[in-house]
Amino acid sequence: MAQDTTVPKLNFEYWLDKAIEWGQATTLESQKDVYLHLPQLQQFLHQVYETLKHMDSVVAIQQFPLIGQLLGRLCWNPFVVGYDESQKILMWCLCCLYSNEPQNPVELKANSWIRSLLCHLLSSSKWESNEAETSMLVSTLGYTSADYHCCLVKNMVLSLVTELRRNNFHGLNTEGRVSDSRVNAVSHFCLPLITLPDLTPLLETLLCYHGGASKEILSSEFLEAVNEAFLKKKISLPASAVSSLWLRHLPSLEKATLYLLDQLVSIPLNSLEEVAYVIKESCLPQAASHPAIFRIINEIFKNALLETDGALEVVTTIQVFTQLFLEALQNENKQHKFPLKAYFPYHHQPLVTALFKRPFELPTTYWSQHLKHISDMLKALVEDSSISSLADLFEIWFLVACFGEWLDIAVEQLLKAAVEPDALLWLLAFYYCPQNENQQRTQTMVEAQAVYGHLRTLFSCTVLSVKDLEAAVHSVTDTEQCCNQHLITHLLTSFLLFSSGGHMVAQELIYHIADTSDRSKEVCSLLIRTAYRINHDGEEKQRIVKLLNELLQNLKAGF
Repeated sequence: MAQDTTVPKLNFEYWLDKAIEWGQATTLESQKDVYLHLPQLQQFLHQVYETLKHMDSVVAIQQFPLIGQLLGRLCWNPFVVGYDESQKILMWCLCCLYSNEPQNPVELKANSWIRSLLCHLLSSSKWESNEAETSMLVSTLGYTSADYHCCLVKNMVLSLVTELRRNNFHGLNTEGRVSDSRVNAVSHFCLPLITLPDLTPLLETLLCYHGGASKEILSSEFLEAVNEAFLKKKISLPASAVSSLWLRHLPSLEKATLYLLDQLVSIPLNSLEEVAYVIKESCLPQAASHPAIFRIINEIFKNALLETDGALEVVTTIQVFTQLFLEALQNENKQHKFPLKAYFPYHHQPLVTALFKRPFELPTTYWSQHLKHISDMLKALVEDSSISSLADLFEIWFLVACFGEWLDIAVEQLLKAAVEPDALLWLLAFYYCPQNENQQRTQTMVEAQAVYGHLRTLFSCTVLSVKDLEAAVHSVTDTEQCCNQHLITHLLTSFLLFSSGGHMVAQELIYHIADTSDRSKEVCSLLIRTAYRINHDGEEKQRIVKLLNELLQNLKAGF
């Protein structure tokens, strides 16, 4: 065996001969020769990489026609791959040969070959089945094939992560930086390996990586594949990486939001806890802490609401999402918080600020006053002559609809507290009848005031009969105006839950309303929202909780 191993710079012929001679280093003689040459081989590979990284892939292959054979053979030699940083350098050399925009079948085939080599380097599946191929060294060290290659993958990922993170600290200093095209190539190579658990740190680093280019440097195929794997729970990523993914790739954010809506519309609505769990798992409320993400999600919700003609499932999703978004926003580090105007830039900011207040942030004795403040601001906006188009009116209505928790509290306050009712009734009339065409909202107010006055006189009665509530029931079942029915159903349902004697006739009346006016879904939604709010607030209302569960169980059994 020759002892003089000094070779000329980039002497591909010499190292290809060596690689052919070594094979996969299965004999003792070939193993000894590999050991002898490993440091110089790594130095040679490093020189190759430093040369290739400044060249176009096509030019590199033309100038060094033997490079493919050499790298291919070295990638299959476990002694070479397992030595120091050789595996990482091999990987980067392969990256340099990858064509980002292949122009012909030859380049496409070369890309496919490079991907297969990288899959081989990262996956232990082929070697696990044949212990002999791990070579004598692995066995001598006491490793199994699976252990060895698992460590190999982790070390390779660690090396890439370290290099990319170090690269981010270079700033505008281009010397020593990994080129954006190389990072793009790495994102391509990750495609067949995205669901490999050990690759997760590299995925996270790539998603949070920003180079010097003004345009996106990661491949769109990579971003789409990561998003798909995340949505289908095939991979787990930290919230920061998911937010970065959606910020840099709008189609992925749109797909994630529509995927959430599809999930929630397709599952039976049994409790808002289930809805909240699915929404939290989507990571969308946390990501929406960034205003750009929040505004896009909100636009998708608006379109979904319009396309489904205000479907209850969509409204419920929006309202629960908003609550979870507010929770995530409050948990954010104050240093990274954005002003409220960033989330609703075109709305009346005092109104936005008032709606953003969570009920538990205020004393219950202040709820009515806060709701009156919201109603007064809203009325001034709606009656402003500049709000002329339906689009402007819808934007205001949608803002109020997002914070539906306050609307439910408004109904409860009307019945339970000694409040001036006009402001709160107007707030509810606007929600259920935003357009005042042909004085519909005005008529709704008149009917709601009459029903409210009747219910208020009965609120403290400990004994009630169905006959006592006939006027309110007829208002729901007889009125032709849909928005009147919605508002009065809301008032009557809350009365049955919170009044002293309402629980005595709740089963019969709610079943009657749902049966005669086909409002079972609406009544169920009101009951589920109330149950969620009571449980969420942690208030001691055992009687109401028990009644809610009974009503829901009977309603679902009957329809």
